[in-house]
Amino acid sequence: MKESSGNRDLSGTEVGELGESLRLLGRRSFLQNSGHGFGALALGSLLFDKEGRAATIPPENAKVRRVISLFMSGGPSQMDLLDPKPGLEKERGKELPPSVRGEQRITTMTSGQKELPVLPSPFKFSAHGQSGLELSELLPHWGDVADDLCIIRSMKTEAINHDPAITFFQTGFQLAGRPSIGSWVSYGLGALNRDLPAYVVLTSRSTSGGAQPLYSRLWNSGFLPAEHSGVKLRNTGDPVYFLENPPGIDRGIRRDTLDDLQRLNQKRHAFIGDPAIESRIAQYEMAFRMQASVPELADISKEPEHVLKLYGPNVGKQGSFARNCLLARRLAERDVRFIQLFHMGWDQHDKLKETLSRQCRDTEQPVAGLIKDLKQRGLLKDTLVVWGGEFGRTTYAQKPGNAAGRDHHPGCFTQMLAGAGVRGGHVHGATDDYCYNVTQDPVHVHDLNATLMHLLGVDHKRLTFRFQGRDYRLTDVHGQVVKKILT
Repeated sequence: MKESSGNRDLSGTEVGELGESLRLLGRRSFLQNSGHGFGALALGSLLFDKEGRAATIPPENAKVRRVISLFMSGGPSQMDLLDPKPGLEKERGKELPPSVRGEQRITTMTSGQKELPVLPSPFKFSAHGQSGLELSELLPHWGDVADDLCIIRSMKTEAINHDPAITFFQTGFQLAGRPSIGSWVSYGLGALNRDLPAYVVLTSRSTSGGAQPLYSRLWNSGFLPAEHSGVKLRNTGDPVYFLENPPGIDRGIRRDTLDDLQRLNQKRHAFIGDPAIESRIAQYEMAFRMQASVPELADISKEPEHVLKLYGPNVGKQGSFARNCLLARRLAERDVRFIQLFHMGWDQHDKLKETLSRQCRDTEQPVAGLIKDLKQRGLLKDTLVVWGGEFGRTTYAQKPGNAAGRDHHPGCFTQMLAGAGVRGGHVHGATDDYCYNVTQDPVHVHDLNATLMHLLGVDHKRLTFRFQGRDYRLTDVHGQVVKKILT
């Protein structure tokens, strides 16, 4: 293909030639020539088959059609919520044995403490459902859906601080710059709804404070084409910027303007072959369609009262976790592939009993309500719900005393899954008596991501993208599907 400078004007003859080239450029040749590899989605938001699905390589033996990721930013405390250790009461206030801690890192926030006293959970646990799943008293509504929950108690990660740990969970790497998991799903599988992105993000903040910051790069496409970035819905005002047309501009005028831009971009792409141009076209088209689809999506005024009650008292508050859970169900109904909710505030370094209790009051009923709502609508059979944070919390107390909390702990933590493809009422893995080390069936972050991809019908080892001379994937060179949790 002939090279050109960035500012070169096209002659009439060239335009004619380029138009003919563009006409002859079929989908197959574009996918091959774009260099995107397996699962490439050229103009993912624009190319659809007769059923309206994205034109891309179909998944194989998929059990999951869509994923709802409920990411609890800050690190929920596993021994206070989902991994009971009643035997710790007799160890209260005693030093955590060096043999238990071993060579594991601790943060600078507690490394200067003279003692690392054991802090048993102040919360009671009880069995729920036919499975007898043990849940904390902080999760009363989860008891109603206990037999739908798959609890992984043997999670482990490599990062000990928030930002690298969250980045690692999202991208498979602790340093920023790689694509997020939702972007990989969008790139590999494409969109199911031509009027909404394949990857949508919502955020909310704890009412108890102490929220770690989130950065938009966490749902960015990295080196993948830009159309695979997550689209974040705003918590106030219009869900997406510029949904309204400017004064004097109607939808017809905007359509005509967009068509003119598209023709220019297509000619330019045919001339220089830059995939970024195709991304730009896709983004313009999606933005136009979202003008109609997003306002209807965000309008919950027609939801029946009995549905609103499922999500708890905060569902009417814009930007609340409860409302975002309801929006997640509405997005699932509209076949968005990857729906991700970030809820900040799980970083209980002090005042554990007070702040963790408040955090659970804000979140646990909406999670249970979401699962119930999906199940009642028949959506849970092909939707996977994933709940958890970037790491766990320490058995020992940070700031010992009445205001004690827990520090970061990557050595073991818990994730919850529910829905399609996973065993309900099931506990996978185990930790030691101090809830400090994994003792059975360890599950690394890479393993969890490999399993999610498997359930979506994608081999995580084959979904790659060539960048700067090497093939990248979400799980780097790691990851094994956790077959024991699968149905």
